[in-house]
Amino acid sequence: MSEVIYHLRDINAPLVASWSKYFAEVPQVRPSFGDVFGVKADAIISPANSFGFMDGGIDLVYSGRFGWQLQKRLQQLLREEYEGELPIGMAVLLGTGDHELPYLVSAPTMRAPANVSNTLNAFLAFRAALRLIQRHNALFPETIKSVICPGLATATGQMPVEICAKQMYAAYVQVVQGQTWNSSSINEIVNEHYRLLRVVD
Repeated sequence: MSEVIYHLRDINAPLVASWSKYFAEVPQVRPSFGDVFGVKADAIISPANSFGFMDGGIDLVYSGRFGWQLQKRLQQLLREEYEGELPIGMAVLLGTGDHELPYLVSAPTMRAPANVSNTLNAFLAFRAALRLIQRHNALFPETIKSVICPGLATATGQMPVEICAKQMYAAYVQVVQGQTWNSSSINEIVNEHYRLLRVVD
C-alpha cells in the first residue's frame, strides 16, 4: 500500500513556515501557501466543531464548494451515531458528492467556537483524522491517496502557529511513523503533554 500524501495548505504564511520546519524530513507531507482548494486530493480535513456546523471559518469555504447538504448529512450522522456531538479526538468520513474531491474528514478542533490555544486539540484532531484515513484505506485500499489539511485551531481557536505545527507533527509521528509516547509512567505522559504546549522543548 502506497503512503498517503498530505498537503498542508493555508494562507497563513507563518503557519506554512512552521509546518515546513517540522516536516522538513517527511516527503509525504507537503506544506504550501495558498487557497485550500489549490491542490488536488482525494480528501480534505475539516477542523470543525463537535456539532457539525460548517457555517464559519474555513468550514464556510467548504460549504461554498460542496453545498449545505454536507453540513446536513454530517449533523444527521452525528445524531445517529454520536448523540449529536463528535468529541475532540474522534473523526468521521463523508462523501462530498464532488468527484474532484470525493471525501471529507470531519475532525473537531473545538467543542464549540472558543479559544483552545492552551490545549492539545490540534494534536488530537489530526491524530483522529490520520487514524480514520488509515482504517478507511485498510478496508478500501488506495481510495484515499492524498489529503488536504488546513491549519488546525489556528483561526477561531487562536492556537499559535508553532504549537499547531508541533502538535500536528507529533500526531503524524505517532500514527504514521509508529513512534508512540513512552507511557511507562504518568510522569512521562505529563512531560509529553506539556512539551506539546511549549514552543521550545
